Amino acid sequence: MDRSIQIDTFSRYTQVSRETINSLKKYEDILINSNKNLNLVGKSTINDIWIRHFLDSAQAIDFIDKNLTLGLDIGSGAGFPGMVIALMAKDRGIPMKMKLYEKSPKKSEFLIKVSNLLDLNVEVVTENIFDEKKFSVNFILARAFKPIEIILDLIHKKV
Repeated sequence: MDRSIQIDTFSRYTQVSRETINSLKKYEDILINSNKNLNLVGKSTINDIWIRHFLDSAQAIDFIDKNLTLGLDIGSGAGFPGMVIALMAKDRGIPMKMKLYEKSPKKSEFLIKVSNLLDLNVEVVTENIFDEKKFSVNFILARAFKPIEIILDLIHKKV
C-alpha cells in the first residue's frame, strides 16, 4: 500500500494531530535507518509501517483506562506497542508513563533515541523481563513477544 494512503488511513482511524503525524514520520525515518543494523521489524513489513506497526499498536489506547498512569511494554523491540501508546497518550493529553523493557542494549539505545527525539514520557529498561522480581504497574502490553501462554504465566507470577 502506498505510504500516503497508509498515513491517511492512520490519520482517519486515530484522529491524531498533525504534530503527532509528524512525530510518527520522524519515528519512521529512525526505524527504517536503524533497521538495517538492528533488525527491528521484518523486511517484509518495512513498507507497511503505518498500518502494520503504528496503527496496530495505536489501537490499544482505546482499551486503556485513561486514569491509569503507568504502563509496561514487555519485550519492546522497535517500540511496539509501548512507544506508540506513549505518543498517543501525549496526543490526547493523558498523563501516562510507559516503561519499555528490552533486553538488547542496542535496541534499548534505539528506544531511548526515539523517546528523547519525540519528548515522550517513556522509561527504557535494559533488562530481561523474566529477571524482574515484581511488576509495579497499572497495565501491561505486549506485541510479538512470546506465545500468549508464556506472557500470561509471566504476568501471573510477577503482578
